[in-house]
Amino acid sequence: MSLRNYLNKIKPNFEKEGKLHAFRSVFDGFETFLYVPNSTSKSGSNIHDAIDSKRIMSFVVIALMPALLFGMYNIGYQNYAAAGKLAEATFCSMFCYGFLAVLPKLLVSYIVGLGIEFIWAQWKGEEIQEGYLVSGIIIPLIIPVNCPLWMLALAVGFAVIFAKEIFGGTGMNIFNVAVAARMFLFFSYPSQMTGDKAWIANDTIFGLGNKLADGVSGATPLGEIGQGITPDASVMDMILGFIPGSIGETSVVAIAIGAVILLWTGIASWRTMLSVFVGGAVLAIIFEQTGSYTIGCQTVPWWHHFVMGGFAFGAVFMATDPVTSCRTNTGQYIYGFLIGAMAIIVRVMNPGYPEGMMLAIFFGNMFAPLIDYCIVQRNISKRLKRAK
Repeated sequence: MSLRNYLNKIKPNFEKEGKLHAFRSVFDGFETFLYVPNSTSKSGSNIHDAIDSKRIMSFVVIALMPALLFGMYNIGYQNYAAAGKLAEATFCSMFCYGFLAVLPKLLVSYIVGLGIEFIWAQWKGEEIQEGYLVSGIIIPLIIPVNCPLWMLALAVGFAVIFAKEIFGGTGMNIFNVAVAARMFLFFSYPSQMTGDKAWIANDTIFGLGNKLADGVSGATPLGEIGQGITPDASVMDMILGFIPGSIGETSVVAIAIGAVILLWTGIASWRTMLSVFVGGAVLAIIFEQTGSYTIGCQTVPWWHHFVMGGFAFGAVFMATDPVTSCRTNTGQYIYGFLIGAMAIIVRVMNPGYPEGMMLAIFFGNMFAPLIDYCIVQRNISKRLKRAK
């Protein structure tokens, strides 16, 4: 209550003709983050709900916590495993090492992204938008642990400005901001986003972890399959997440916990999420039956696609983005199926790019407005025919 009284006391300074009115949008951003606004819109069509968009974003952040926390632990696990000192490591040492490795990336992501949001809002004289609360945590989760901070800062700046702000900000962007950042990094700095040396932290941090030799490397299971090598990791390791990979994408179990939270709260569309897996399964089964996805003479089971790479993470947290995905119920089925199918097609038919999920979501975002338009026009035509 004392915080609320303090905000009410200083608020006149940020309103029109107040001595700090130039920073009105900054104050408004902090106030509405702490408390639900008591104002309502006066015109236009509106949806009445018990929570605002900032609270929706908060639920997504909560759903991302299992993947983030496990990712921190896995970073330490992979470092100690590569050094051959796993038996000497404790849970605390591995988790703290991963925490210290990820923390700078989270700070850079939020400082650069929110800094641009604040500057943009001040320049335009608008309210600060809340969409980056989620993008700011997703972007560090979909990059390798060895991605340099300056490179991450460039990607965040590019994504926020060119994939979001120039379209009008949160709710108006066509492409998912996190996907745009990942695409920028992959096509601008491919050597830092792929290969065997991008996935395992190779230096000590404040006395924790191990200094790895230059020759030590750790390929992801998808990368090994792309090279025609049978993955070292077991299926159980891939499900639990004890494999090299992007920070938050390795554990299917952690991602599933986040999916339950999103579906239980009604934040994510179950139609989109389900259809991504259905689309991926259909294409993966087709390729399995035709023997198109093999390691030597051994065919890779179709369901392995779901426990490798970023397929599960993309299906749960990125394909379901309510801004850049389809809004119609039928459109969500088509949109999700398209993403799942395209991800498998890229994985199987383009060995030079073994992941495919981010590219599939990017193209799915591109076609989402067209899919919705066609669905709406079809419904209009059917109703006009019935009226006649």
